[in-house]
Amino acid sequence: MRIRANNVRAVALAGGVGVTLCVPLAISVAAAGNNTVMISRGRPAVASSATGGEVAARANDASTVTRWVSVAGPGTQWVRIDLGGVKRIDRVRLQWSGTYARTYRVQASVDGSNWVSLYATSAGNGGADDLKQLGGTGRYLRVLATQRARTTGGYALADVRAFGPASQALPAAVPATGSLASGLEDRGKKERALALISSAENSTLGWRGQFGYIEDIGDGRGYTGGIVGFTSGTADMLAVVTAYAKRKPGNVLQKYLPALRAVNGSDSHAGLDPGFPAAWRAAATDPVFQKVQEDARDEYYFNPSMRIARDDGLRALGQFAYFDAAVMHGVSGLRTIRTAALRTAKTPAQGGDELAYLNAFLNARVAEMRTETAHNDVSRVETAQRLFLRRSNLDLTTPLTWQVYGDSYRLAG
Repeated sequence: MRIRANNVRAVALAGGVGVTLCVPLAISVAAAGNNTVMISRGRPAVASSATGGEVAARANDASTVTRWVSVAGPGTQWVRIDLGGVKRIDRVRLQWSGTYARTYRVQASVDGSNWVSLYATSAGNGGADDLKQLGGTGRYLRVLATQRARTTGGYALADVRAFGPASQALPAAVPATGSLASGLEDRGKKERALALISSAENSTLGWRGQFGYIEDIGDGRGYTGGIVGFTSGTADMLAVVTAYAKRKPGNVLQKYLPALRAVNGSDSHAGLDPGFPAAWRAAATDPVFQKVQEDARDEYYFNPSMRIARDDGLRALGQFAYFDAAVMHGVSGLRTIRTAALRTAKTPAQGGDELAYLNAFLNARVAEMRTETAHNDVSRVETAQRLFLRRSNLDLTTPLTWQVYGDSYRLAG
């Protein structure tokens, strides 16, 4: 086993903040010391993924031969241990096995949603990492691996040991298996994303109550209406009404199709006033029209942004960031923002650090929003998505708290 001298390592964390972490790295197989005890052994563990039978619980069992191994491929993976209560975390000892992380963070969380990094490195070299004087507090301990050192295989951890004051010791629990990670293909995660979008588009979490929303918000796109802000000036409102006419001929909106075709590409209301808003609200009580809106949302915005996000190796937060950008800027606008982000950071699929890439993407998104007067309030990014990123909540785990346009929101589950 190799020995590494103590060092001070400067690490750039997400958000572009340079943090200097004083982390003495000394390899030892001795006990943690008379004043601390192991607080992680046998506690319930879950992971973002696992290969075969090499599940999360194998990273904190009594054996250093067994190990947790994530699925293969680039991108972010993690293993999380429930310490059974909020505890002080003084020291963490990791034993990597085979395929290790070059960039990783050791994090603590009180609620399993909002994470604080106790240690971060972009120069991991495998073997044993003995991280002392961490001084963290949390019920949950997580190793968040974002960049692999090798091009094949998954991240592999043979041992994760956390130490704290002797008074905090708990009896071992029955190990848990499984994963808390999923993307927006998970119905519950998609519901969170839709609530987040609704908080920005409609100032409410109840997106299902917004089928009848319609107004001109003065952004040069004519009328904005429905669950994701379809507009008369950008063709998607025309597409929605066209689809509604096909599914239910003779509906109250069908007579406005010629006017919608004429105003497409402009902010004009010609042929729509005064009756179109009232007709839209009347149609919104029809389950057929509601289904048309949901299908259009998924076809034009959700599904395309998900395909791009999955190709880029992004987890739920990144998928939502792409979805929200597509809703506001269109899929072509999303691609433009992504191209700008790629000038300064690589995607996880390209071997980049996910937190760093998402920070670059949000920077590019803010820059794009500020080119339009109607979108120069960037709180839907800075006090929502950026907040989740700073908390390392890449899986959009609840509870979620954020602000948009001065209003505060919370999703408990």
